[in-house]
Amino acid sequence: MDASDIYVVDDNSADNTSQLAKAILPRRNVIRVARSGKGLAISKAARRFKLTERYDWIHLADADGGFETTYFATLRAELDPAYAAVTGYIKSLRGGIVSDFRAFEYTFGMEIVRRFQDVAGTIPIIPGPTSCFKASVFDKLEFGNGALAEDFDVTLQIHRGNLGAIKFVEDAVVYTQDPATIKDFKRQILRWNKGVMQGMMRHKIGTKLSKIDAYLMYQLGLSAAMVLNYFVLLPIIVMSKGLLLTLPTIFLFDVAILWLIVFYIAARAKRWDILSAFPHIYLMRWISLGVFIRSFVEVVVLRRGISGNGTWKPVARQAT
Repeated sequence: MDASDIYVVDDNSADNTSQLAKAILPRRNVIRVARSGKGLAISKAARRFKLTERYDWIHLADADGGFETTYFATLRAELDPAYAAVTGYIKSLRGGIVSDFRAFEYTFGMEIVRRFQDVAGTIPIIPGPTSCFKASVFDKLEFGNGALAEDFDVTLQIHRGNLGAIKFVEDAVVYTQDPATIKDFKRQILRWNKGVMQGMMRHKIGTKLSKIDAYLMYQLGLSAAMVLNYFVLLPIIVMSKGLLLTLPTIFLFDVAILWLIVFYIAARAKRWDILSAFPHIYLMRWISLGVFIRSFVEVVVLRRGISGNGTWKPVARQAT
């Protein structure tokens, strides 16, 4: 692969993306489109450059990501026509508090959760930083779907259409830039959570006997159980039994379990700085749960944001 095989679509950005791209790529490989949202911008670029006619596989990448030097060679070696799509291993770039939490979150997700999903055939999302599609499958997907999380929606399209298996390549490492502040982190995960709820409702997850339905309903159930345990059952038990002294014990047990998990992740990721960020990690876990509750209420209960135009305001990213 050389520069002639790299294409850039500038979704009417406020920076100088197009100019920078044209400085290192053939000018014909760069286009600027009216504000469309990521998914529709991808569709416009694919049509303009006739990607599905010219290539067997199409790799997408976000502007805020980066790749290990061996990433593409590693991923390319796994491109088997038996797969509909292939995705790699996401790591967080070093940064501040949000980066420390994401390093924990991503490592846990990739090392444990993603491996299980790969074996079970239930990968629910092909993330933006590392997504490679077989051209014949890409041609059948609706990227301009108006979703807040178009990568989640597109992945569900693959599952619902029985378009093929999704392969996880653990040695293909990609890096992603995290939000600069906790406020930006909350904005980002609010969009992600709403996008997931939106996609699950759009594709009627839970109404069919399939592996992806079972897995996503299981994940939703875990989050719901956590909310129920901490905010409903525990207060009821404390008030009815007068077990106020048990609260510190429960808190310490919760902290201890999370500490052990964080220690394992820090060792696995070789990021010992994560340990010093443990208080923030504990706090941000609760922030994430609060955002999940808000998203569920707004989208599922109040039916807000079920449809949209696929655009959103980008968050500030940490400096690299």
